[in-house]
Amino acid sequence: MRKIYLQGAKEQIARHSTIRDINKQIVLNYVRVRAPISRAEIARETSLQRSTVSAIIDDLIEEGLIDEIGTGDSTGGRKPQLLQLKADRPTAIGVDVTPRETTVALADLTGRIIKREIFPTSSDSGFMEEQILSRVHRFASENKETSLEVGMSIPGIADQNSGRIVYIPYFHWADWDIAQKITQFTGLPVTIDNDANAVALAELWHGAEQIKRTRNFIMVLISEGIGTGIIIDGQVYRGESGAAGEFGHMFIAENAAVDCSCGRRDCWEAHASEKAIINRYISSNGSSGAGPATIEHLIALAEKGEKQAVKVVRETANLLGVGIANLIIGFSPQAIVVSGKIVHAWQLIEEEIRECASRGIRHELAGTPIVPSALGADPTVLGAITLVLSKKFGSAANN
Repeated sequence: MRKIYLQGAKEQIARHSTIRDINKQIVLNYVRVRAPISRAEIARETSLQRSTVSAIIDDLIEEGLIDEIGTGDSTGGRKPQLLQLKADRPTAIGVDVTPRETTVALADLTGRIIKREIFPTSSDSGFMEEQILSRVHRFASENKETSLEVGMSIPGIADQNSGRIVYIPYFHWADWDIAQKITQFTGLPVTIDNDANAVALAELWHGAEQIKRTRNFIMVLISEGIGTGIIIDGQVYRGESGAAGEFGHMFIAENAAVDCSCGRRDCWEAHASEKAIINRYISSNGSSGAGPATIEHLIALAEKGEKQAVKVVRETANLLGVGIANLIIGFSPQAIVVSGKIVHAWQLIEEEIRECASRGIRHELAGTPIVPSALGADPTVLGAITLVLSKKFGSAANN
C-alpha cells in the first residue's frame, strides 16, 4: 500500500471519479499525523473546501475512525473542534509467526495492542492452524460490533496477490493456505506478508520521524534469521511472487558454525543471525553445551562488560556491516534501519557496523545513515498489525 505523504498533499488531491475516496484518505492521514487538528486547519493545508472537509470528517466519525476531543484556541470566532484518531476501538488482528513463538494480538487504529496471546510455534502446520484459527475466531467473536481485518507476518515468502504462503524454510512448509482458512472460518479478510516486509512497513508508519519521512530505505531484521524489507518510493518492494529482499541468503563467508535456514553455511544469516551469535559465544568459551540460551542473555552479559560477550557482539557487528555495505552498494538507499533484539546493544555495535560498512563502499555512498529501529520489543507483531492499518490509511492512494 502506498503511503500518503502530507508534504505536497495539494498535488495529490484527485480530480477524477475516485476524488472523494482519495480525499478521504488524505483527511484521515492529516488527523493521524497532525492530531489534534481542526477541520479548518485541514481545509487550509489541503486547499479542499471547508464543506468537503466537514462532510468527510462526519463520515469518518460515523465509521468510528476519528473522535472529536474538545475545542482549541479561537483565532477570532467560534472555537474549533479538535480531532484525533479513535483509540481503544479494535481494528486489527495481528498474527505473528516466528520460529520460536506465535503471537495473536488485537489492536486499535493507532497500533496500540489491546490484547494478545502467545504460544509456542510448532513445526506441525495442522496444530498451528488450530491454534491460530481458534484465537482469531475468539477475538472476532468478542468484537462483532467492529470492522476487523487480519494481518499476518511469517518468516518466509508470501505472495500477496494470491494470499498464498509460498514457503517457510524453518519448517519446510510449502503452499500453506492459512489465509483462506481464516477467512472461511471467521469471514475476515487477511493480508499476509514476509516478516521483514511487515516490519519495514511498520517503520514507515510508526518508526522514528527521520524514517517516516524517508521514501527509500532498507530495514534489516536480525532474529532467528536475517531478513530485509525494501521501501522504494514509500512502498514495500516485494518482487515477483513476494520473493524480493531475501538478502539473508547472500554470500558473506564460508564455513559458518551454524546452518542457515536454507541449509547452507555461507549465507549472511548463518554468520550474523541470533543463533549464529549465541553459537559463536558458546564456541569461544570452549563448550558446546554451556552458555546463554537467548540473545537477551548474551546482550546483558555484553552490557555488563563480560569480555567474551563484548568480543562476540562486536564480531557480529563487523559481519552485519559487511552485509549492510552490500545493500548500500546495490540500492544506494536514503537510510538503513537495523531491527531486532540486537539493537539493545546499539552502543556496543554502532561504531563497528558503520566503520565496516564504510570500508566496503565507495566514498560517495559513505554518508548513508545506519540507524536502530524505534519500534520497541515486538517489531514483527507491530508489523502484522500495520499490514491492516496501512490499508486503512493508504489504500485509496492505489486506486
